[in-house]
Amino acid sequence: MPGALDARDRSAALQKLAAGPLDVLVVGGGITGAGAALDAASRGLRVGLVESRDLAAGTSSRSSKLIHGGLRYLEQGDFKLVREALRERDLLVTRLAPHLVRPVPFLYPLYRKVVERPYVSAGLVIYDAMEGARRPVPHHRHLSARDALRRAPALRPDRLAGAMVYYDAQVDDARHTVTVARTAAAHGAIVVTRASATSLLRSPDGSAVIGARVLDKETDRSVDILADRVVVCAGVWTDLVHSLDGVRAAYEVRMSKGVHLVMRKSAIDADAGMIVRTEKSVLFFIPWGERWIVGTTDTEWSGERDEPTATGEDVDYILAAANRILATPLTRADVIGVYAGLRPLVAAAAETPTTKLSREHVVDVPLPGLATIAGGKFTTYRLMARDVVDAAVEGLPRPAPPSVTDQLPLLGADGLAAVQAGAVRLAEDYRLPLAAVQHLISRYGSLTCELLDLIGANR
Repeated sequence: MPGALDARDRSAALQKLAAGPLDVLVVGGGITGAGAALDAASRGLRVGLVESRDLAAGTSSRSSKLIHGGLRYLEQGDFKLVREALRERDLLVTRLAPHLVRPVPFLYPLYRKVVERPYVSAGLVIYDAMEGARRPVPHHRHLSARDALRRAPALRPDRLAGAMVYYDAQVDDARHTVTVARTAAAHGAIVVTRASATSLLRSPDGSAVIGARVLDKETDRSVDILADRVVVCAGVWTDLVHSLDGVRAAYEVRMSKGVHLVMRKSAIDADAGMIVRTEKSVLFFIPWGERWIVGTTDTEWSGERDEPTATGEDVDYILAAANRILATPLTRADVIGVYAGLRPLVAAAAETPTTKLSREHVVDVPLPGLATIAGGKFTTYRLMARDVVDAAVEGLPRPAPPSVTDQLPLLGADGLAAVQAGAVRLAEDYRLPLAAVQHLISRYGSLTCELLDLIGANR
């Protein structure tokens, strides 16, 4: 299949990386690193990516699974971030990844009759206006209390004054990250996981970065990978990468822990997602197949980066916030899963709470040959990748063309409509239930036919 990342080719891929030199070596296989590899490879550059664990092993598989503009950032006055995020959301829904990113409605319950509706409505008017006239999702609408309860019987009817309904989008974050990495590989990038950058290689005079020493965790051997530019997209590990060779970056990364609870679908009776304000931020009720995802928290974290843990206090905080609006309270018995991820936020000042830190990203070039990035949010990964690659390739002996990823569908996006229209025929041809074929299309898009051929060949 196009862009296949096959374990059987791993040794050969490492040999290719070591044979170098590359134009760009990306360190980090989360969504930003995968995006940077795709951005650079689609410009025609020789690109490698190394990831110490697996693709999307960290933050990029532990998000709220949302592609959204960030309604709450309007209140913080971060209009630039919201505008960028809305544009990226619409690109993903319509052109870049319509098989992976889908619109989803959200209810915003209202409880103060006089002031809340005009206040929230004004915010949603701005939110819709920022998106522009050509839009893949409906405008927001006003609902009466009766209509709100019809859509979400789970809501407490007392004090409910109505609701607003608006649209954002959701994504399987890990699958999306892997698809971006596979698309990069289809454009020539060499992607190797379980390969950890242990030090940066310097020029003879020590003034510039010329590559990285990488430990192959499968064989416990190290290889030197030469590259004109090294791009660090290591998320919450960024400070650790900086410390490998005493690199002094222009920013500091603060870790913010976000916890999510997973509930059975029957625990919350609603046909749309919901969003409610909390004392510190907002709480999402996100439909996820036969489950609900409820979250999140936003608390400072200074523990282990690999496996952040959710505490009983985190669980109780989310349940208490959710139960303020639910007619039938959720209990710990309703929780069937918990996961926690770490946001790599850029610190302005040590005393600033993580809830107040901007979700904007920051790019730095602390040394010639080295570019790093931190901050940002999943929705704007393509812009983050573009910006860090732009910074990295400036001054390359062979000038790099501009980014083209806003016009570049991910694997499975091209030809999606035709595959969707032919789902019944595929089910008949491969003697599979229609629901199974539709499920595969929603994960693999137009690559479903190739996947079905592989399944048929191995029967």
